[in-house]
Amino acid sequence: MSVHDSRFESALTIRSDIDTSARSALDVAVATLARIEACNPLLHAFTAVTRERALAEARRIDTMRARGTRLPPLAGVPYAVKNLFDVANVTTLAGSRVLAGSAPARHDAALVARMREAGAVLVGTLNMDEFAYGFTTENAHRGTCRNPHDLARVAGGSSGGSAAAVAAGLVPLSLGSDTNGSIRVPAALTGIFGLKPTYGRLSRRGSYPFVHSLDHVGPFARSVADLAAAYDVLQYADSRDPACARRPIEAVSGQAPLRVRAARLDGYFDDMAGPAARAAARRVAEALATADVVSLPGAAAARAAAFIITGTEGGHLHREHLRHRYAEMEPLSRDRLAAGLVLPAAWYVRAQQVRAAFRQEMLGVVARTDLLIAPATPVAAPLAGQESIEINGQVLPARACLGLLTQPVSCVGLPVLTVPLAGPDGLPLGVQLIAPPWREDLAFAAAHALEAMGVAACPRPSALLALAAA
Repeated sequence: MSVHDSRFESALTIRSDIDTSARSALDVAVATLARIEACNPLLHAFTAVTRERALAEARRIDTMRARGTRLPPLAGVPYAVKNLFDVANVTTLAGSRVLAGSAPARHDAALVARMREAGAVLVGTLNMDEFAYGFTTENAHRGTCRNPHDLARVAGGSSGGSAAAVAAGLVPLSLGSDTNGSIRVPAALTGIFGLKPTYGRLSRRGSYPFVHSLDHVGPFARSVADLAAAYDVLQYADSRDPACARRPIEAVSGQAPLRVRAARLDGYFDDMAGPAARAAARRVAEALATADVVSLPGAAAARAAAFIITGTEGGHLHREHLRHRYAEMEPLSRDRLAAGLVLPAAWYVRAQQVRAAFRQEMLGVVARTDLLIAPATPVAAPLAGQESIEINGQVLPARACLGLLTQPVSCVGLPVLTVPLAGPDGLPLGVQLIAPPWREDLAFAAAHALEAMGVAACPRPSALLALAAA
């Protein structure tokens, strides 16, 4: 079988074929592993391939089918996870060299276990910024994760490998984490769908922490239906994750169409977005038939608060690494962690106050509408190694400022679904659909509508396909 066969099939198509015996789960797994072997040297998306586990899990699905056992919802669907999720018998690296000598994980992370129970087949772990502190996945230890649409450009971060693997068609689903935009930024830059659910919706147990009060985990996919299918199986109340709320499971797959009232964010979200990013948000607003525009005056302060909270909590989490293994840490993340370690306590207290005030501001806005629309990144994917980006005449540091539009929302824990749109020069852009707390269904309803209209779509990375074929 060619490594290009079935590359961009949806997770639900694969599940259907296996259920009807059109293909075996083992054939799907073998083809997936061959694609990874052919393309990963170009992408640097995978840090480890769990070949033996994948083949064993695929054979288990085929055995279930042969016995006439009803197959679980993602039976035989390949997926991969950001390498901060624990995978049994694999060392959890979190993008760092300092963890390389740690013992392998004894158990799967909660969400990896949920995917296994749903019948999905784990094929590997994925590249990321060290300790999830970054927006570009330029990792000195594992290589820069490349954007499938232009291999000279970054895939975004910190879940860059998770996004690139899905965008390149290596797997239909992946898992990542989002503290300040680490699902939304790479989803936007690589042209796929990504979900940051409400803070506490999905269990973080067994994932390497970064900023406890801001960390989220969630899925990536190339279609809204696949994203919904993954989200549905990931939901459960986990009493062992203090942040994971005990709420009823709210399935979004196959839901009836919903009328969604939307408003576009302007002010800060226009000022800090380039022309193409602003145009993408306006296209979404027009498609959803909304002329409403609202401002969030506290957004800039909330972004600053998120920076201080991130630096302080992240720095203190890694104080022993900074003290004893500084030279081994990735340069792009360690200095920011070190700076966070020495921030005054008064700044952290004030940042939390700003955060609380902005949460009330945002809750007041989403109480009057179902959905807020904003660009996900200020510009399309920068070149690897690019030090600055220009936004409306301002020259700003690239690595920090790719999260300009995601960080304010991170501060308050609202659910956000990023949808992909065509951008200039063949590079995709993303738009955030921001919903009220616990109303992921509203974001999914809008994303379904945008996909059905052809406004939101995942472009195929022709540059990568041509290079892989050569």
